[in-house]
Amino acid sequence: MPRQFFVGGNFKMNPISREQKKTIIDVLNRAHLDSNTEIVIAPPSLYLIPLQGIVRSEVKISAQNCYCKPSGAFTGEISPAQLHDAEIPYVILGHSERRTVFHETSELVAQKTKAALDTSLSVILCVGETLQEREAGKTNEVVEAQLHEVVSVLNEDDFSRVVIAYEPVWAIGTGKVATAAQAQEAHSYIRGYLSRAVSSAVAENTRIIYGGSVTASNCKELSTQKDVDGFLVGGASLKPEFVDIINVNLKK
Repeated sequence: MPRQFFVGGNFKMNPISREQKKTIIDVLNRAHLDSNTEIVIAPPSLYLIPLQGIVRSEVKISAQNCYCKPSGAFTGEISPAQLHDAEIPYVILGHSERRTVFHETSELVAQKTKAALDTSLSVILCVGETLQEREAGKTNEVVEAQLHEVVSVLNEDDFSRVVIAYEPVWAIGTGKVATAAQAQEAHSYIRGYLSRAVSSAVAENTRIIYGGSVTASNCKELSTQKDVDGFLVGGASLKPEFVDIINVNLKK
């Protein structure tokens, strides 16, 4: 069975006003959206429940992060149990900004992933290399090490609720984007690693999406690659062009 195309929008720490939030959602609610694409948006946690109540049912809501404990004295964190109770189906984990700005280790990301899956959430798991690592020829080594920590704590069945987002750090928010060939090469390696480390079935069925300055102008070529199953969109998810990215397959 073909893997369902997936487009996620990571709003990061935007929008900064309720009016901006309403404008973004109005665009999605009015647009014709590809019914064959799974669509997920990840607003700041402040807006998770309000947006869930006003966005069209075809668009799912994701948290941008969660902790690895169900409750406790962890000021400022949000737990998988709280997200599940609020009926938020997805969470993004391991984003490069969490790894670099907040110094989250791959081990912690793995613990969070396991906790989220055990609480019946689905996970958008982010991996990717820095520019220095790419220039040193270490892309595969870095991505495999990030994935290894997660693979070591999950069961094969867990992967049915995991979407892997390959996000080269050097292309996030920089305006730079991996070429279609570079994206395909990285995605192919990830799929090969899943086959070796987990199973061929998991490798075949797991969606691997690309993130890194995805726009309406570059998404079409990227989407034609064999192992690119969609996108995790940053800045463009706050603009009307997000609809064009969602609908990229309607234009082929």
